Amino acid sequence: MTDQQTKTKPQKKSEFLSFGSWHLLMTFFGLTMLIPFVWMVLTSLKPLAELGNDSWLPSEAQWQNYKEVFSVIPFGRFYWNSLFIASWVTFLQVLTSSLAAFSFSRLQWPGRDKVFLLYLSTMMLPGLVMLIPNYQIMVKLGLVNTMPGLILPAAFSAFGTFLLRQFMLTIPSSLDEAAEIDGASKWRVFWEVILPLSRPGLITLTIFTFMGNYHSFFWPLVMMRSVEKYTLPIGLLFFDSERGQSTHLLMAAVTMSVLPLVIIFVVLQKYLTKGIQLGGVKG
Repeated sequence: MTDQQTKTKPQKKSEFLSFGSWHLLMTFFGLTMLIPFVWMVLTSLKPLAELGNDSWLPSEAQWQNYKEVFSVIPFGRFYWNSLFIASWVTFLQVLTSSLAAFSFSRLQWPGRDKVFLLYLSTMMLPGLVMLIPNYQIMVKLGLVNTMPGLILPAAFSAFGTFLLRQFMLTIPSSLDEAAEIDGASKWRVFWEVILPLSRPGLITLTIFTFMGNYHSFFWPLVMMRSVEKYTLPIGLLFFDSERGQSTHLLMAAVTMSVLPLVIIFVVLQKYLTKGIQLGGVKG
């Protein structure tokens, strides 16, 4: 055995141990982050009398808690309202952000970079600062207590524009030039060249936007007056009443509301990772 082979063996062993230790550490942190979800599911299966017990495990799983949720609140209606609003906000935000990102990354026009920095600076404004102006606009437009009143203010996103712009900058400009030589218009270049190549970025923004708006609480609380138009986060407040807090039913409702998001994240996580990685390659 040569000296080179002798040196390579300990080096490979060291790399293997380092790789294994890193994965064990990440596994430990991953399991730690699962603890709240495990507690939530186990609590949702407890009877009311066992909520104060130190034990996490219920003496007997009460699956009827999930059925009882539908008798306490119109869970299906609240669930549909949240899905409807989050879906429309996601669609409009991805559409407007992709159009703005295409303009800021692929088109040349006077003051483009300065306008982009000005637009990006709006991300530094807290949401509460914009609450009163947005509400006043909705009042003047007569959109209070309506679905469009919840959707329209969230249809534009500086973060979404920034994310997609960074992603589109990684696409070679030679593709635009080749398409234009073949007679493609700017719209066709955007629709048939840039958008298909930006799929990971679009999926990443879709996940972020949908999850952020699905559990939106404060803006719907301010805007909505009718119970039948409440979103799910507001509807969950009904479990905290004068008769006490029905924590077991609340956890059952939260479990049912979180499950679709977990499924979406698991299915699309590879696109999410790819989109974040490629979106930060070029500034």
